[in-house]
Amino acid sequence: MSTNSADEVMDLVHRVMHRFRALQYQGLRDRPEAVTHLESKVLGFFSHHPGATLSALAEHSGRDKAQLARLVKRLLEIGLLEHAEAGGDRRSQPLKLSDAGAAVQRELQQQHRRLAQAAVHGLSAAERSELLRLLRHVDTQLDAED
Repeated sequence: MSTNSADEVMDLVHRVMHRFRALQYQGLRDRPEAVTHLESKVLGFFSHHPGATLSALAEHSGRDKAQLARLVKRLLEIGLLEHAEAGGDRRSQPLKLSDAGAAVQRELQQQHRRLAQAAVHGLSAAERSELLRLLRHVDTQLDAED
């Protein structure tokens, strides 16, 4: 494989993000409220959209509603989500983070910020700008493939 092959670049991007996510969730791993990456995305959605419904989550994420329903059910069972209002149709019930869910969301955000700082530590402002420029270019190229 050549030193700067496209495969090598994308493999490294994938490895960096996989490692980043593993470190981000490490603190929650052995706790009852341990969440997966996708579950954290659900928590993040309801953090930004308290009172939204499962249907709104499915529309926002573009994911399968049945898969999301299973995730929401688990998050309700472990107490990270709760119903914003009692009664009504289960499919259209507004949901929100519980206090425990808000704490987990804050912890994940703090860990994200800490790891992001550690990841770019030692890079100059110019190097960070160049890295952003290059990654945006890669992102744009992939958008063109849609």
